[in-house]
Amino acid sequence: MKIVLTGGATGGHIYPALAIGDAFRRRFPDTEIIYIASGSPMEQSIIPDHGYELYGVSTSPLDRRNIRKAAGTAVKTLKGRRQALRIMKKFRPDIVIGTGSYVSVPVVLAGHSIGAAVYLHEQNGYPGVSNKVLSRYAKKVFLGFEAAREYFPGGDKIIYSGNPVRNEFSQRNRAEDRKTLGIPEDDLVIMVFGGSLGSETTNETGEAIARKYAGRKGYTVLWGTGSMYYDEITSRLESEGFAPDNVRISAFIRNMPEVLSASDITVSRSGALSTAEITMVGRAAVFIPSPNVTADHQYYNAKAVADKGGAFIVREGGDTAGEVLNIIDSLDRDRDQIRAMEEASLSAAPVRAADIIVDTILETYRD
Repeated sequence: MKIVLTGGATGGHIYPALAIGDAFRRRFPDTEIIYIASGSPMEQSIIPDHGYELYGVSTSPLDRRNIRKAAGTAVKTLKGRRQALRIMKKFRPDIVIGTGSYVSVPVVLAGHSIGAAVYLHEQNGYPGVSNKVLSRYAKKVFLGFEAAREYFPGGDKIIYSGNPVRNEFSQRNRAEDRKTLGIPEDDLVIMVFGGSLGSETTNETGEAIARKYAGRKGYTVLWGTGSMYYDEITSRLESEGFAPDNVRISAFIRNMPEVLSASDITVSRSGALSTAEITMVGRAAVFIPSPNVTADHQYYNAKAVADKGGAFIVREGGDTAGEVLNIIDSLDRDRDQIRAMEEASLSAAPVRAADIIVDTILETYRD
């Protein structure tokens, strides 16, 4: 069996594709899988490290407000389709699996044109334009959230699977991961991250947390700033001489399974992937949904966990950092609540998502 994965250029699209690919490899080690995307720096830093050969093709996001830019996107997409066709004519895939964003458009179009079975996965409760457009070519469309069903026609073509998460997030051991990371076993560990690029609000909150707990025995702060903010934040803090031993600052958290596992409380946006990973590890969360997303879908991602008791939701605006600090302080005084939230978080996890996707593809791709 030969499979093409596509989706990018952020971790929110890349990691679900890798999780699906990994699930195929675990069950069928002889499966040949390649990844076709835009060749962005993030794709180049993540995909080959996970053992997948990466091919780059021309692609561009659609700017519907600018006719000239929209026309440029169409030209790049056609060029990318031709490039993807050349790759596929050599590789001859049986299956093409797309996980969304403009990156997947030329690849899915090329796969469909050579007769490969096309499958899509949509991570969010409100689907992106690319997956809505490409769904007409797909045998099945898998949903990370049931709420997305209303946006796709197709009846039994649409399948709720949950969001696939890499196997490394399952059945972690907190004590062992803390030992690996050099974190004291009894510390209250607070993790803050705002995605691969980062966000101003999560970083303002992260700095407030870092300053409150700096140098305090019994606390560790793990803060992922995102690549856009790292240099500015670290140079500013270094100029102040701010370098407490118990605060660790990084641009991008590459060992996310270990770091999540080592944490007690996570503070983050509530993108589909982040939400899925946090619940798979079973960690108490404070979500700050981004207000800059279509149909407020990050709020509904967070609400699915909060309704089970696994998370608090803090809306952006006002004293966001202050609200988050108050929640952390309350949880610090009641560690039993943290443990109860962990169980509730785990109950919201998409435990079988990758298996559902693999099983369905195997049952249908020859039809």
